[in-house]
Amino acid sequence: MDRYIYPAIFEKDEDGYSVTFPDLPGCITCGDNLEDAYLMAKDALELHLYGMEEDNDKIPFPSKPENISVNSGTFVTLIEAYMPLIREEMANKAIKKTLTIPKWLNDLGEDKKVNFSQILQNALKENLGVYDYSNKKSKV
Repeated sequence: MDRYIYPAIFEKDEDGYSVTFPDLPGCITCGDNLEDAYLMAKDALELHLYGMEEDNDKIPFPSKPENISVNSGTFVTLIEAYMPLIREEMANKAIKKTLTIPKWLNDLGEDKKVNFSQILQNALKENLGVYDYSNKKSKV
């Protein structure tokens, strides 16, 4: 699914707001103020759902907000996660790889101010026959 909307419970406390998602145990965040808490809730929801997708976990149906009872000083609001943007961002996220090359090659590359990461990326794309992830076009 590309778009999820889940109810979030915002609870005011002395440090700001705590946010939980009743349908997603473990998806918890907080913010110093209401705006910060909302943005953090959106991030938390997106990352939590992305992790569930990656783990092939069953994603539960969201509860109806009117069926969620809350205490005084607490309220429920809906948070949206549009997953294509998150999937794209996560797929293109830089990760650190450890590799081994001969010292003489490393020294020469450093002398020539070579961008090792860019060269490795280009070589991998060439070897795999792809341009980039976003359009997944093959060179073949």
